[in-house]
Amino acid sequence: MNTIRKYLLFLCLLAWVGAHAQTTYLHCGTLLTMLGGEDPQTAVTLVVVQNKIQRIEKGYLPAPAGTQVIDLKDKTVLPGLIDCHVHLEWEQSRNSYNEQYVFNDADVAFRAAVYAKRTLEAGFTTVRDLGGNGINISLRNAINNGWTVGPRILTAGHVLSVTGGHGDQTTGTRWDLFDPPGPEIGIADGPDACRLAVRTQVKHGADWIKVCATGGVLSLARDGRLPHYAEDELVTIVKTARDLGIDVAAHAHGDEGMRRAVKAGVRTIEHGTFMSDSTMDLMVKQEAWYVPTLTAGWAVSDSAKFAKGFFPEVVRKKAEDIGPKIQETLSRAYKKGVKIAFGTDAGVYPHGQNGLEFKFMADAGIRNRDILAFATREAAVMLRLQHKVGTLEPGKLADLIAVKGNPYDDIKAMQKVLFVMKDGIIYLD
Repeated sequence: MNTIRKYLLFLCLLAWVGAHAQTTYLHCGTLLTMLGGEDPQTAVTLVVVQNKIQRIEKGYLPAPAGTQVIDLKDKTVLPGLIDCHVHLEWEQSRNSYNEQYVFNDADVAFRAAVYAKRTLEAGFTTVRDLGGNGINISLRNAINNGWTVGPRILTAGHVLSVTGGHGDQTTGTRWDLFDPPGPEIGIADGPDACRLAVRTQVKHGADWIKVCATGGVLSLARDGRLPHYAEDELVTIVKTARDLGIDVAAHAHGDEGMRRAVKAGVRTIEHGTFMSDSTMDLMVKQEAWYVPTLTAGWAVSDSAKFAKGFFPEVVRKKAEDIGPKIQETLSRAYKKGVKIAFGTDAGVYPHGQNGLEFKFMADAGIRNRDILAFATREAAVMLRLQHKVGTLEPGKLADLIAVKGNPYDDIKAMQKVLFVMKDGIIYLD
């Protein structure tokens, strides 16, 4: 046999070995594809080739020699979860308000990598990070490049805020400690500055734009509900973002600010604490989405009521009644048919505990099947990722998790994820 033929045969052998090494058979006791309307499948084999689902077959198929086999016969398998509202750069604590004075960007980045790993191991293979100091963009890139471990991230970079608003981190500090913040870091007043702020975030790599349409709870400004951006500013933000091919999420607690944001064309309302029925009707008409973040609401309420000194007094007054109010709002929005996507505001409470949101949503009267859809299929549609993730079907990315028990029957099963695969790679087994 000549040298060329030997070399070609060697290449063929390498290709054959590589193909089999990159194939995984998952024997699933119960499978929830989350395609919509289907009953759970039992005793099935899900075949993953490289990073995609190749096929789903009835029965536990014998695997070819050398193929990896994962035994999940005593577990329920479903798509990787999606959290549409996290903050991976940060985690609320008694020291949070001092961190900007003592933490360098490198400190924040290393800690964010830890939070990202915890999030992935909790079963969340995709997240939308709705605001930080730009390190979230670098974290997304590091994960994509394989330099660190974490979920697939879509990020907003810096949030957009009026001067003295919820996103202005210099509020409540000595006036001479910081230069006046501007559009470069998201602080923008007037349509022209808003347009520049959007373009700057996109320039830096943002996948989304987040705007603070009202005041907030955890910022040191005393206002938590009043509208912050005027109609012309919000219209400019949405139009500029659309021109650049991305969507806008609106942080909003007060009703007037969220009404303005929905009319301007934002894709999502975050929190929506004091949303009126008329604004819900407008959201249905405009096909806007609601991301309620119940876990964060209950976390700040509990800390305000039961942990003396946890918050500065200006924050405590705003925080103590947020949890039950958001839960009541979600219940009304669900009954009205507002489109809902799963989001927790992780960072306001400890990262990795995102699964608590399932219980809080159930307590709001939402069916288990719908909650799971909000955290998979519906979240993927909202993020415009439905061609990649959100359901288990051939051609989709191999993002999947496994839990003990059937979450259709007991939603608390989602609080302990036992197996995680993202993009065909196993991160928890």
